[in-house]
Amino acid sequence: MTELTQLTISQSLKGLKNKDFTATELTNAYLKKMESGRKYNAYVLEMPDVALKAALQADTHYANGTERALEGIPLGIKDLFCTKDIRSTACSHILDGFVPQYESTVTQNLLEQGAVFLGKLNMDEFAMGGSNETSYFKPAVNPYSTEKPLVPGGSSGGSAAAVAADMCAGATGTDTGGSIRQPAAFCGIVGIKPTYGRCSRWGIMAFASSLDQAGPMTKDVRDAALMLKIMAGYDKKDSTSAKVDVPDFEKVLGQDIKGLKIGLPAEYRPDGLNAEIEAYWDKAAEMLKSRGAEIVPISLPHTKYALPVYYIIAPAEASSNLARYDGIRYGLRVNGEKLDDLYVNTRTEGFGAEVKRRIMIGTYVLSAGYYDAYYLKAQKVRRLIKNDFEEAFKKCDLILTPTSPVSAFEIGDKSMKENPINMYLNDVFTVSVNLAGLPAMSLPIGLDKKGLPLSMQLIGKAFDEETIFKAAYALEKDAGFKRK
Repeated sequence: MTELTQLTISQSLKGLKNKDFTATELTNAYLKKMESGRKYNAYVLEMPDVALKAALQADTHYANGTERALEGIPLGIKDLFCTKDIRSTACSHILDGFVPQYESTVTQNLLEQGAVFLGKLNMDEFAMGGSNETSYFKPAVNPYSTEKPLVPGGSSGGSAAAVAADMCAGATGTDTGGSIRQPAAFCGIVGIKPTYGRCSRWGIMAFASSLDQAGPMTKDVRDAALMLKIMAGYDKKDSTSAKVDVPDFEKVLGQDIKGLKIGLPAEYRPDGLNAEIEAYWDKAAEMLKSRGAEIVPISLPHTKYALPVYYIIAPAEASSNLARYDGIRYGLRVNGEKLDDLYVNTRTEGFGAEVKRRIMIGTYVLSAGYYDAYYLKAQKVRRLIKNDFEEAFKKCDLILTPTSPVSAFEIGDKSMKENPINMYLNDVFTVSVNLAGLPAMSLPIGLDKKGLPLSMQLIGKAFDEETIFKAAYALEKDAGFKRK
């Protein structure tokens, strides 16, 4: 029999309904797996008592026939989500001991449907990073590591590692420039960044408010559809939340993709693109073509500006959002002789190097002499990037690209550590999607010669996650990727 922790969410729900096992048994199996998998440092806070109490309630619901959509399903929660009466730190020293008195809308939606929370997951500090190495709690480790520990990707590295190592049935992530899709790619799981506004940002610690979006990270495409349906929805507490209906994403799985037009952007095939990634990209296109989809060449001419635009806009918004962490109301406080000293001492000790770097960049591009030259110009180019996608979608229904230009690299990789720009370049295929506010999913397609997962990304039109799910489900079936 398959181990309980290897079941997908949909398989677990079936087993629970059929009374093959109880929610308490399922939760205990995950708690044991978490214990044996501590070497991966995926969790920064384990909550066995909270989880078992919720599992017991779930068993009562099953006994009474009142079970809800995610009843008894054990999930991990990225530490960026505020969870009521549970420590939430964004993996930053500056939020030491912060316990919110409220629940984020996304996690509240999951709880209301019977989900069981196992703990808070590791991440890059304030979601700033692409490898999980900026976490105050030290990096999470990719379960695909062999001789040397590999990064799980970032910022949702703990979420990706926990799902890949069967330490939760699914997890929440957030994506500002690829922070769901890139770690999902590195760890061989499925991750979807929904359309901006699809999921409420209320109660999620803000990094860059015009880019951040929550999404699910799961073992397969069906589970992502299940979770996203529950996580999404309009929220009057979030002014950027979209008042649009949430479809049943699961309904489209298995539907015919004949006649679907799949765009391949020329700009995503630069000189020197990893040959294995390029080969898998061609293979994925062939798989979709064999099911009757039409492959269409497209152009996204402003792609080359996406990274510089992102690394102006995101730090600018971050510098503004992180101004609230001052040692006065909550979290870390390092006293000084004067009020200014308290601010300086708290922020100096509380923030890590990458967060300080981005605050400095953001403050610089928003300063009086440089606002027009950098920030305003970046916003204009952002509009051009969005226009590129709008033009491309006149010719195609979906865009297929690689998720990342590399597979997982070693923790402490010198080339990344000594030159932060090398780390930023890993987001080359993901950031433009956030700048345009579009939905995109990463799913594993195969392994490279080192035995590490390689993934493809499907980008859709705004609020058309259904077409992504339809094509992703077909691609997943044909690729036949098996997590180790």
